[in-house]
Amino acid sequence: MTKQPETIAGVGDVDCTGLQALVTGSTSGIGRAAALALGRLGADVVVHGRDREAGAAVVDDLEAVGAHGRFVRADFADPGSVRELAASVRRETDGLDLLINNAGGFFRRGRLTVLGVEYTFHVNHLSPYLLTVELLDHLADGARIVTTASAAHRGTELDLSRVRTVEEYSATWAYGHSKLANVLFANELAARLDAADRDVVSNSVHPGAIPGSGFGRFLPGPLPRVLQALDALPVVTSVADGAAELLVPAVSPRTADVSGRYFADRRPTRPSRAAEDSAAARRLWDASADLLGVEPSLSTTTS
Repeated sequence: MTKQPETIAGVGDVDCTGLQALVTGSTSGIGRAAALALGRLGADVVVHGRDREAGAAVVDDLEAVGAHGRFVRADFADPGSVRELAASVRRETDGLDLLINNAGGFFRRGRLTVLGVEYTFHVNHLSPYLLTVELLDHLADGARIVTTASAAHRGTELDLSRVRTVEEYSATWAYGHSKLANVLFANELAARLDAADRDVVSNSVHPGAIPGSGFGRFLPGPLPRVLQALDALPVVTSVADGAAELLVPAVSPRTADVSGRYFADRRPTRPSRAAEDSAAARRLWDASADLLGVEPSLSTTTS
């Protein structure tokens, strides 16, 4: 019998009763598994996705384990939809204790969103950025933010000149670049929260390349090309393992004060050198605000 994610993560005895959590991309794969694990631990969970039927099914599963769940639909390619998700969370919760930025994917076709931004970068980075800053003043003391990144960030450098074009589009590069943005974002958010004296932590996670996670539906071509795309990534064996990776920075007592770190194999690990570039992280933060047409949130960190 497959172990539950909370057991794998060593957090099966953590009491999350009363905690309010939002898990994006939680109608399938590791997001769904993490949401259900949080429900079993006692948390109330806001489920997010685009499929209403799948969202209702997750809510039913949460209620079956005695948790309270609600589903909110939002399209991460649409900034207005992301803002509506944030507004719904603000209306329906007293404060957010846990934000897991998990939604995203690997997209075959190069295209621009309504903002004129490359689709992968927008969905995988800009929308988590927007959602997070929209919820900053709704986060409770002691809140945790976890952003799903990937080992695919290794081998890429931040190149903001490529996020407003799909000329010479490479799905593999776009995905890796967006995952680098995830790590840089989580690190810069941690630094800015600390500078603002906020009792909130921010970390990123590599959950592994997971068979059965639903990730494969985004990949181009037949199986040989899929295997080639995933060849360089460490592979975990199940969705439960991937969800466990999220739970360690999300609810483990051992990580309550850990911030600005990249987790892999359920522990803080060094990301690539490009992901540790604080100047690049600041450029990304300001460029993201500019692309979205908003003011940069939180004070700037020391240059």
